[in-house]
Amino acid sequence: MGITIKRKTLTVLFRILMKLLTRSEYYGYEHIPPTGRVIVATNHMSRLDIPVLYMNPVREDITALVADKYQDYPLIKFIVDSGEGVWLDRSKADFSAFRKSMDLLDKGLALGISPEGTRSDGGKLLEGKPGTVLLALKSDTPIVPVGISGSDTGVSQLLHLKRPRLVARFGSSFRLEAIDRNDRNEVLKRYTDEVMCRIAVLLPERYHGFYAGHPRLKELIAEQGLVQD
Repeated sequence: MGITIKRKTLTVLFRILMKLLTRSEYYGYEHIPPTGRVIVATNHMSRLDIPVLYMNPVREDITALVADKYQDYPLIKFIVDSGEGVWLDRSKADFSAFRKSMDLLDKGLALGISPEGTRSDGGKLLEGKPGTVLLALKSDTPIVPVGISGSDTGVSQLLHLKRPRLVARFGSSFRLEAIDRNDRNEVLKRYTDEVMCRIAVLLPERYHGFYAGHPRLKELIAEQGLVQD
C-alpha cells in the first residue's frame, strides 16, 4: 500500500473539492440505512462516481470495490487506499476481493459496487454481472440501488472550467431470497436483472442502454408513476 491519509481527512478534502468544483445533488438518501451492512449498487460511467458515492449524506463509512487497473493511477490509488477500498482483479474470479468484501460487510460497513463490472464509456448501462448478487446472497446483505447521472460528461466539463451537475438518486433497499440449487443460473440472471433495473429506474431514459425496454424496468416505472426524460 502506498501513501494514505486518514479517512476523515479524505472526507473533508472531498467535501471541499466537490463543493467548489461540482454541483452535486443527492435524492432519496433516506433509503440508505444509517448503520449496519449494506451494498450500494451503482451504475459506473466515470472516475467521478467514486467521490460522488463517498460524499453521500448518510454513510461516511462507505467504501468501494475498484478495478485493480486503477492502481497505476497515483491519485486514484491514493483515494481508494485512504478510503479503505477493495482492489478487484476483473480478469478472473477474484476470491480474495470477495473475502475482503465479506469482511467489510461483517464489520457493518457500506460497500459500493458496480454490477456492470466495468466502466461504461458510452454513458449507457451495460449488462450486469452476477457478482453483486452472489455477494449479497452470501453475506445476507440488503441492497440499495443508486443511479448517478451527469458524471459521463463531468470530467470534460471540469477540463473546460465548468462545474458539472452530478445527481445521485437512491432507491428503496431490498433483499434477495436464497436460491434453489436446481435453477441457480436462471435465478442469478433474474436477480441481476432486478438489481440493474432498479438502478435504471433511477436514471434518465437516455442512460438505460442494455436495459432499455426491459419488462421489469417497465414494471418499476409503472409502479412508481414515473415520467422518464
